[in-house]
Amino acid sequence: MKNQSKSTRQIQSSPLPRFGQARWLAGIAIAIVLVTCPLRDSAPPVKAAVPQFRDVTARSVFRYISRNDYRGRKYFIQPMSGGVGILDYDGDGQSDIFLTNGAELPSLRKTPAFYNCLLRNRGDGSFEDRTIAAGLQGRDLGYNFGVAVGDYDNDGRPDLFATGAPRNTLYRNLGDGRFADVTANSGLDVKPADLLSVAAAWFDYDNDGLLDLFVANYTTWTPTQDKRCLNPGDIEIFCGPTMYSTVPNTLYRNLGAGRFEDMTVKSGLASALGRGMGVSIADFNGDGSQDVLVVNDAERNFLFMNRGDGTFKEEALFQGVALNDDGAVVNGMGSDAKDFDNDGFVDIFYNVLANQIFALFRNERGKSFRYVSLPTGIGRISRPFSGWSAGFIDYDNDGWKDIYSANGHVDDVGPNTKQHDTMFRNEAGKIFRDVSAEMGEGFLRLGYHRGSAFEDFNGDGALDIVVTGLNERPRILLNTPVQGNHWLMLELVSTASNRDAIGASVTVTTSSGPALHNHVSVSTGFMSSSGRRVHFGLGSNLEAKTVEIRWPSGALQKLTNIRADTVVKVEELR
Repeated sequence: MKNQSKSTRQIQSSPLPRFGQARWLAGIAIAIVLVTCPLRDSAPPVKAAVPQFRDVTARSVFRYISRNDYRGRKYFIQPMSGGVGILDYDGDGQSDIFLTNGAELPSLRKTPAFYNCLLRNRGDGSFEDRTIAAGLQGRDLGYNFGVAVGDYDNDGRPDLFATGAPRNTLYRNLGDGRFADVTANSGLDVKPADLLSVAAAWFDYDNDGLLDLFVANYTTWTPTQDKRCLNPGDIEIFCGPTMYSTVPNTLYRNLGAGRFEDMTVKSGLASALGRGMGVSIADFNGDGSQDVLVVNDAERNFLFMNRGDGTFKEEALFQGVALNDDGAVVNGMGSDAKDFDNDGFVDIFYNVLANQIFALFRNERGKSFRYVSLPTGIGRISRPFSGWSAGFIDYDNDGWKDIYSANGHVDDVGPNTKQHDTMFRNEAGKIFRDVSAEMGEGFLRLGYHRGSAFEDFNGDGALDIVVTGLNERPRILLNTPVQGNHWLMLELVSTASNRDAIGASVTVTTSSGPALHNHVSVSTGFMSSSGRRVHFGLGSNLEAKTVEIRWPSGALQKLTNIRADTVVKVEELR
């Protein structure tokens, strides 16, 4: 997690009103347009020339703080706490927030101060704590890192998977506001206690209609195995990643009926050893199968290309994403995979620690990737920052995906360790400009920021951000819509089988500008899962001329003349 100098020494010891509905029949699907409303207790949103993010966390009463139990003694896992998951857990049409938390060290006890947290969206700009009522406070023993959101049992309700030490946990949504820990006897309970799982992502790698699970593992670790390190000034610091061994990631195949099979060896993943941090899922070569990017810390990255027969081939070196442009490994952290230049191919971004530069790779038409951090300006504007969670977000609805990074140094030793987050504005897919100073006071708060996720919480079409920071309350940042820019949000549902739409891809055309591309992949950034609705900024366009959807089943479907500034629920009928 930190690239230490060679002189480092180890120490040996209530819902919104119902929306009006209109219907279009298109191919095999029905599209239901839902016209979004502003928050009940506020005036209609005032559109601004420059968007800003308002921190509305103070509107809500909850005790959660992203605690890592730092009390002078530095344990290796303490820089990682505060994963974010976005889900509508109660089916009221509004997105809620799940937050993971640490535990006491070295006991790993989950006392009340370290409970995870579920915040229910009340629809008035505030959230209520429903953690205990939902049964999501966490096991008595466990330090939690990441969260993956997905409907693994196809009952139409989002479930949760939380990574941690010593256990990972699968929570099934019971549909009555409660979750049940169903890890035991699921096949997910065989993880060795010393295997440090950091992040996870749901995806259907074998296209059988059931969501499978990819888990990014970092190393083997227990409190008794923890190492201690000093810098040249004999000040204790967090040990660097090379002090710990590399391990393979884990792939679980969903067998149905709540059972999973470890397919790591059979799928060809076992031979790739790394320190997994960010995980991004996408069809990078357009063959209809979902591929997996794993960003590693102080180890080359992995790009697992799905062969479509249940196996993967690791091609990061061949594809050009294993290393930076100097052929060196970096401290890779959070990642995202989206099409930033609107050419129809999914690109890659990941952030790193300070004095390295954030990495942006352009997809060369599904054949390979080109490192474009320097020509796009990312190299120059990112070097001072230590990034953790990250993601593509069209924050100003101009049709070009911008880049957000949650920042903060690994350690508290040295100057400028607390940092503000950054927003890099995408200017027509060619250059990025740092507009962080324009984002508002709440956005610029200094800290050791970690997990983050995106969603439109108040129905104004502008994507909002939830971000955690070590030993502080999270920030719920509401975005201000931009004057003159329009948007479209798609909620994709397969009604015949309740199959989760993760993996569906969407192309939107308008009367001006290039075609816009996006896909359903909730795994975003670091330890986090964003909202599952597919967002498009339309700029000045008042409608989408066409909306083309390729479902995970392979079915294609087209809608026409969809007006802007609406949420469209598209049901795949089979």
